[in-house]
Amino acid sequence: MLTAKQLIDAKGHQVFTVRPTQSVYEAISLMADNNIGSLLVMKEGKLVGIITERHYARNVILKGKTSPDTLVGEIMSRTVVCARPEHSVDECMDLMTRKRVRHLPVLERGKVIGLISIGDLVKAIIDDQSFVIEQLENYIAGEKLVH
Repeated sequence: MLTAKQLIDAKGHQVFTVRPTQSVYEAISLMADNNIGSLLVMKEGKLVGIITERHYARNVILKGKTSPDTLVGEIMSRTVVCARPEHSVDECMDLMTRKRVRHLPVLERGKVIGLISIGDLVKAIIDDQSFVIEQLENYIAGEKLVH
């Protein structure tokens, strides 16, 4: 089973970030431009929060605020659920399910090395299952040829 580090090494280490003092409009624009659903909120090189499309929908639109006049720091989640590089895909999936999050920063010695989404985990699990199925099919086909 893949680890969080192996998954990030395969998908890439690029992480999009925003500062808590930036407008929500800037954050949402960055998400849209990069076809992503979340941004890590960084202050002086440290992870201080996360903002997602859900934060925007629930804390700006539904509350009658405007995205240019609302700061990221006002709506971000300050409690960020994180994984360690050695966590397996299954452990990451369990953590996301229990904590009800869709984006999981991976920290190594306190530094962000990547971000895993629920989609990344589902893809990794499907790829792993496809490999196992292929191996079983080859084994069965080989067995039939021998008999």
